[in-house]
Amino acid sequence: MTRLLIALALALLALPAAGETRVTGVRVWSAPDNTRLVFELSEPVEHSIFGLSSPDRLIIDLKNAGLAGKVDSLGPTEKRLLKLRHGVQNQKDLRVVLDLRQSVRAKSFLLKPSAPYGHRLVVELLDRDEAGPSATAARGSNAAKGPAPGPAAKAVKAGAVGRDIVVAIDAGHGGEDPGAVGANGSREKDITLAIARRLERLVRAEPGMRPVLTRTGDYFVGLRKRTQLARKHKADFFVSIHADAFKDQRARGSSVFILSDRGASSEAARWLAEAENAADLVGGVSLDDKDDVLASVLLDLSQTGTRKASLDGAQSVFDQLGKLGEVHAGEVQQAGFVVLKAPDVPSLLVETAFISNPDEERRLRNPAHQQLIAEAILRGVRAYFHKSPPPGTQLAMQQDRKHTIAAGESLALIAQRYAVSVDSLREVNGLGTDRVRVGQVLRIPES
Repeated sequence: MTRLLIALALALLALPAAGETRVTGVRVWSAPDNTRLVFELSEPVEHSIFGLSSPDRLIIDLKNAGLAGKVDSLGPTEKRLLKLRHGVQNQKDLRVVLDLRQSVRAKSFLLKPSAPYGHRLVVELLDRDEAGPSATAARGSNAAKGPAPGPAAKAVKAGAVGRDIVVAIDAGHGGEDPGAVGANGSREKDITLAIARRLERLVRAEPGMRPVLTRTGDYFVGLRKRTQLARKHKADFFVSIHADAFKDQRARGSSVFILSDRGASSEAARWLAEAENAADLVGGVSLDDKDDVLASVLLDLSQTGTRKASLDGAQSVFDQLGKLGEVHAGEVQQAGFVVLKAPDVPSLLVETAFISNPDEERRLRNPAHQQLIAEAILRGVRAYFHKSPPPGTQLAMQQDRKHTIAAGESLALIAQRYAVSVDSLREVNGLGTDRVRVGQVLRIPES
């Protein structure tokens, strides 16, 4: 990420008049698909934005506001911004003019104080090809969101020998969201990105696997956008990396989480209620032509299989982290984390250690320990996929496709998991009925 800090000069040019909102700082965060400007405010401000063309500019008006100092010009590395200018409008308002390198679409919103920040105005610039019409085509502060960035993942490599297993790696927090901060100033966002990059390199070196990072630098990515990126790249597994914190500095150890039943239920209701999801795919089945009852059943089946796979993968990673050091709880935990809510992507969240514990904070900052954490996660992911390789992958094609029946599994659920028909399962296994028993081994036909 290219982070540009626009520092306000220490020598004040003109103090804002009494009652004015003071703009005490402006930060700029550049991500692959957007640039985010954050205005630090003394209090909430009424504002408006609109675009102009020939040349492309974005105008930001802050009512009854004043700068507490001078704004420096931008450097040449910012992808979307050429220059920032400011002046007084209507003798009482602050006008900020963004000279753009390309046409963009913009949206803005206010944020309430949240430690360590006070009131903030956020303006996001979205690439035109990602977000629809340019800013010059619309006025106002509520532009529609564009789709997740990045090219779609290819399902099968050239040569048709089976596709790669895709592992989405999510470095928690980022940009103006530092996450937890340790006693010695370590920021969770930096620790998670360092471990994520190490895990990415390990996955890339693993035969038959391919990594996808939800963020590649120090910038903000929304929680649901992280899961959207995983789904867009057709991820087989989603691993979110974090560092825990607690008011008691003695708390220590790593944890692994999957989505709770309650979190899954609330997400199912959200998917079924929102019109924008009507044409989405859940486990490869379109819901747009299904009645409410059938759509609910299909979504429930998809979530059941996904949560079972999530638990299996999480247990495998948990076992490996336990070999590395102390674990905070004796088993895989469940919670309603938003990043775990993709209904068709098995997902887990790793709390690598307590950054609030000075000893663990010191280890988290150590590159050698970061590598050990990444290697433990990889071993867990690898063990899970060797036990349950996704159909159509190189790993699945290298193994004799068999499945051992676990508690709660049915023939229909197994057929859905491997993308085969129930009839074909019965045929290759010589079954006269759909009844199966725990511990029974089934041969899985080619899909």
